[in-house]
Parts: sequence; structure tokens; C-alpha cells
Amino acid sequence: METKQFTRTINAPTEKVWNTLWDDATYREWTAVFIEGSRAETDWKKGSKVLFLDGKGSGMVSTILENKPNEFMSFKHLGMVKDGVEDTTSAETKEWANAVESYTLKSANGGTELTVDFGVTGMSQQMLDYFMDTWPKSLDKVKEIAER
Repeated sequence: METKQFTRTINAPTEKVWNTLWDDATYREWTAVFIEGSRAETDWKKGSKVLFLDGKGSGMVSTILENKPNEFMSFKHLGMVKDGVEDTTSAETKEWANAVESYTLKSANGGTELTVDFGVTGMSQQMLDYFMDTWPKSLDKVKEIAER
């Protein structure tokens, strides 16, 4: 699987960056860069299902592969959600199926190095271009929120 990697150095402790990533209010704020109204429905526990949704109830269905607080979170994308209905079998879901998205946080010079690895195998060029443009903007937003 081909993976793209994005990194930001953030002038905040790992705990604050972690909370910025996964607390509901700040999660909604930084993921709005991808699509307005973004939210996640999950308990954030390893093995749990997570729905990454927009304001209309559409998005991705995934599972949490790993959750090591303040260090590492990883998701495996299983399919899509359209109008609240999960789809893990259609041809369209092939762009998401089995892609892995991971977040690694490391202490660095009094701050945090945040690295996101995003699996892109099987993704259309249009989707790849979108993510290559949007991931850096979203991490800039995480940085802005965590440093306030």
C-alpha cells in the first residue's frame, strides 16, 4: 500500500495536541478544513467502529486499529456512509477499503511532532489530489488550535 506522510511541529505538549485531535469540539474545528460539519461518532477505543461524517450524515466507516493515548492512533477505513447508510461492498468503496490512516505524536524540543500517514492505494487521482492539498491545511489548523 502506498502511503503519503504529512508532518507538523507544534509548540504544545503532546497531551494538548492529542486532545486537539480527538476532543469533539476541536476535532470538528480542524476537520472542517476537509468538509464543513465534519464529526466523528465513536468511543475512540481500540477495535471500535468509527463513523467520520459530514453535516449530512455521509462520510467513511472505519475501525480503530490502535489507540495509545498521547502517542498513536490508527484507523482502517472499511467503506463509505451515504445518507446514514454504511456501504462496504460497492465499487465506489474501493477507494477507501483497507486504507490505513495513522497519527503519531512525539515530544520534540518542548513541543510535539505530529505525523500523519495516510494510505492512498487504489485512490483515484482526483481524490489523491484533494488529500494532498487538504491534509497540509488541516495540520496547519491542528497547529493553530493546539498553540492557542
